[in-house]
Amino acid sequence: MDFSTVVRTTGAVREFLDEPVPDSELHTILDHARFAPSGGNRQGWRVLVVRDPDIRRQLRDLYQVSWREYVAHVAEGKVPFAPGPDRRWHGPAVDLDAARASEAPNPFGDGLDTAPALLIVAVDLTQLAVIDNGLDRQSIVGGGSIYPFCHNIMLSARDRGYGGVMTTAICREEEAVRELLGIPDPWAVAALIALGRPVKQPTRLRRDPVEDFTVVDRFDGTAFEA
Repeated sequence: MDFSTVVRTTGAVREFLDEPVPDSELHTILDHARFAPSGGNRQGWRVLVVRDPDIRRQLRDLYQVSWREYVAHVAEGKVPFAPGPDRRWHGPAVDLDAARASEAPNPFGDGLDTAPALLIVAVDLTQLAVIDNGLDRQSIVGGGSIYPFCHNIMLSARDRGYGGVMTTAICREEEAVRELLGIPDPWAVAALIALGRPVKQPTRLRRDPVEDFTVVDRFDGTAFEA
């Protein structure tokens, strides 16, 4: 595909055909993705291709627990685990124990273990230049050294006719995931990515126009227009 098509149609795909992703294709997807930028070009990522059916089922169950927490926030009109207007996180906005005990049907999560390709992306925390550490707000900068790589996986998959979704919900169960997969310190779980041939190829995404989020000189400046 041409570049414009790839970036304008790489949306979240959660329904896949019952068709495997050949190892050669997955290798090519990762081979392209590895050219993502990272702080100091340290490339502190590691990808786990999960094949074992039992491990897949356990990841599915862990994901579902996290999903229940997510849904409980949405049901209350909350952005899950978001900081407040003061830029700090003040703890859960819902009863997490109650949320984890409540069923939350989710076709994607229910069938997560059957995804054609299932990846866990881990990151070496000691390789992240977290420049905003110590600021009196929620830290975000460290993600700049891992999520461009994750998105490159999505873009590369789309370019080859596949689709997928990157989810960070699984990170709520990080310690269980690390134990299950033998992930040592100082590594953390950054994302779970499911890939496959889409049931329906994405053709058009809805996003705000440039003028809605780009301004000149100041945050309250005039809209930037061509």
